[in-house]
Amino acid sequence: MTVLSDTWDYLTSASSWTGEDGMLQLMGQQLLISVTALLLAMLVGLPIALWLGHLGRGGLLAINVSNIGRAVPTFALLALLVVADWPGTRSFGPYGRAGLATIIALTLFALPPIITNANVAVREVSPSVRQAADGMGMTGAQKFWRVELPLASPLVMSGVRLALVQVWATATIAALVAGPGLGRVITDGFYRTNYGKGIAGAVVVAVVALLLEAIAAAVQRALDPVPRSRGTSPKRHRGMSAGAPMVAEEADAVGH
Repeated sequence: MTVLSDTWDYLTSASSWTGEDGMLQLMGQQLLISVTALLLAMLVGLPIALWLGHLGRGGLLAINVSNIGRAVPTFALLALLVVADWPGTRSFGPYGRAGLATIIALTLFALPPIITNANVAVREVSPSVRQAADGMGMTGAQKFWRVELPLASPLVMSGVRLALVQVWATATIAALVAGPGLGRVITDGFYRTNYGKGIAGAVVVAVVALLLEAIAAAVQRALDPVPRSRGTSPKRHRGMSAGAPMVAEEADAVGH
């Protein structure tokens, strides 16, 4: 009970949140690093995965990239980057000490779910919908932008959503190389046997992760071009089990 009381005291103390090393500033640093790594991963991974999915190729490549990315521990990669001559532990603008090394490690960590989901999302668009788009005279580019991508967007966003939460939670490892973020609160608390402080930092990380998950889930629902009714599965609504007239109507609605 003492630890829980210390945790509550730390969370409710204004001095814990303000100041140069306050949790608000550290939270901002971790958000900056997490969002930057996610955007870089999207910039690198999405174009390749979406294009290969449109071509109906690269599924094995996406799976292999995903497996390799999951097999390499992010902290081990970060440790290798900080001891190298580049990027090392040098400060990187607003990202702080070892900021560049942390961003690179987190970007590589975010790639597997983004690449896998984006590739699968486009490849699994119903063949009937594709045929309906062809029958409407759409070019390959028009079919991708007006039919495939809108229908694939919920699953694509699901990969981004997963990557966002994972990157946010994993960004705490930056503290192990004296980097920025809430990990500094956690490591400092346990190092000094101030367990209330360490647990308080972990609680804040968990709460923010839940908030990010909720925001990403709302964005995912907003990106879905096909309205869902209760009891209607996505596969059926996408024409995978429906008749050709429904498929043509859906493709026409998405295309416009």
